[in-house]
Amino acid sequence: MLSTIEEHFATVTDERQQYKVRYPLLDILLITLVGVICGADGWEAIEEVGKNKLKLLKKYGYFHYGIPVHDTIARIISAIEPSQFQECFINWMKEAEISTQGEIVAVDGKTVRRSFDKKGKQGAIHMVSAFAAENGVVLGQVKTYEKSNEITAIPDLLSKLDIKGAVITIDAMGCQKVIAKKIIQKEADYVLAVKGNQGNLSTAIRDFLT
Repeated sequence: MLSTIEEHFATVTDERQQYKVRYPLLDILLITLVGVICGADGWEAIEEVGKNKLKLLKKYGYFHYGIPVHDTIARIISAIEPSQFQECFINWMKEAEISTQGEIVAVDGKTVRRSFDKKGKQGAIHMVSAFAAENGVVLGQVKTYEKSNEITAIPDLLSKLDIKGAVITIDAMGCQKVIAKKIIQKEADYVLAVKGNQGNLSTAIRDFLT
C-alpha cells in the first residue's frame, strides 16, 4: 500500500517554491497518512508517529532531513487542494480494497472532534464516510459543515466510488429518493433505515408488517 502512494498522489499540486522546499510533498503525505492509520488525532501526534516510524517511512520516501515539526506538516497539508487529495485518496483506496460481490458498504456521518472554531465562527466539521466492512477500509469521505447536508453529500460521495454489486447501508438521514436512485444507478443494492423523517413510508411499512 505505502509503495503506491507516490503513484496515486503524484497529481496533487505542491504550490511551494521548489527551490525553497526542504521536505518533499511525498514525505509529508507519507507522514500524515501513516500517522492517521496509526490513530494520530492531531498534528503533534502525527509528528510523533513519524519520529517513531522513521525507519519504515524511509523505505518509501526520502526524509533526508528527518521528520518536520508538526507546524510544518500542518501548513503544507492545509495548502493542498482538498478535491485533488480526495480524488487521489479514493483511487488509492480502490487499489487497496478487494471488491467482493454483495459486500457491505456502510455510509455514515460523524462530527470531527475539536473541529468547532468559536473564535473563527466556524461550525464543527461533519464527515460523511463510506466504510467497506469486509476489508475494514474507508473507501472515501466528503466534508460538510452541517449534519443536514448529509443528504446532498451522500450522492456526491457515492458518485466517486465503484460500488457495483455492493449493499449500501445508511441510517434514516439517508432515506431519500435521490440517494436510492443514485445507488441503483451505480448498480448496487441498499438497506435504508426508516424513521419519522419519512412519516408516510414509516406508517405504510408498519401497517404492512402488522
